[in-house]
Amino acid sequence: MSQISENKQISPYMAFYMVTTMQIGVGILGFERYIAKTAGHDAWISVIIGGLSFNVLIWMIYRVLSRENADIIGVHRNLFGRWIGGTLSFLILIYFSSTILTVLRTYIEVIQIWVFPELGTPIISFILLGLAYSYVIGGIRVVAGLSVLGFFMSLPLFLLKYYALKNAHYTNLLPILDHSFSDLMAATKGVTLDYLGFELILLYLPFLKHPEKSQKWAHFGNLFTMFTYLITVFVSFVYFNQEQLQHTIWATLTLWKIVDLPFAQRFEYAGIALWLFVILPNICIGFWSVSRGIHRLYKIKQKSALRTMMFVIFICSILIVDRQQVDILNTKVSQIGFYILYAYIPFLFVIQLILGKGRKTNNG
Repeated sequence: MSQISENKQISPYMAFYMVTTMQIGVGILGFERYIAKTAGHDAWISVIIGGLSFNVLIWMIYRVLSRENADIIGVHRNLFGRWIGGTLSFLILIYFSSTILTVLRTYIEVIQIWVFPELGTPIISFILLGLAYSYVIGGIRVVAGLSVLGFFMSLPLFLLKYYALKNAHYTNLLPILDHSFSDLMAATKGVTLDYLGFELILLYLPFLKHPEKSQKWAHFGNLFTMFTYLITVFVSFVYFNQEQLQHTIWATLTLWKIVDLPFAQRFEYAGIALWLFVILPNICIGFWSVSRGIHRLYKIKQKSALRTMMFVIFICSILIVDRQQVDILNTKVSQIGFYILYAYIPFLFVIQLILGKGRKTNNG
């Protein structure tokens, strides 16, 4: 890897927290409805297929980066040259920026629908981006620490699924394997958006001490995400029947409404507030990674790149004005992410193998 001073690096095990906090964002609050459209009550199988396939992609990413001893910016330059490689890097950074916008704007919509319907998008966006800036400016160590905080802050929220299980109908899961293979694959494609985020390893891997030791932690992080989504979809499927689920946009938020605690009558408000600790690391890791990529690609100061990025994201967030546009944004980013992960990453892996053999032949 490129030489990074040790005082700017983070421990290998931090890959676990950074991977899983990037994957568990706003998508988990309502993804069940989308995957159930095609695979019905068998959609939990698609969650497993997606999770395991992403572990293969994580392995590919580590192989690609370790062979070139560089991040994705360096890999593109080494494989395709300055101009083509630079163009590919620019497009990748645009994609990563769009994932940040998707998370930010979707969380803003959740706040507006469930908590503050009269609060304008510019105000919420400005507050969230201001919070993110205060952390990102502290560097990768601060951002990584925030991901650890977000991980542990979110754990109690998953324990609340117990309330839904008290009214569960386990027969909703039967019969098993009642859908075709193509239905399961379509649902697997649909769950892609919820697993997106781990691919930012392409940019921050050089900042992990002993990157080769961090790979197992990245795999563990992805498996934890898969387990979390599996539990979430299981609880939603045994609580809602398929017809109810198709009319429930935010299944997890709806389940929070049945939580009965003596100190909180409307727990969904508290849940959405606590979810900020999940969303904030998500946004911060994205901003830090993309601003670092811009710095590497164009030799611009990272702080300047960060400020420019945040301004552009702020403008884009207020240009998206309704639920339909948020849905379109989520769908398009999910589709692009699907092809980047399942087509472009394997393409890089194969191209590197071919060119690597050519280099060895020429050197020999």
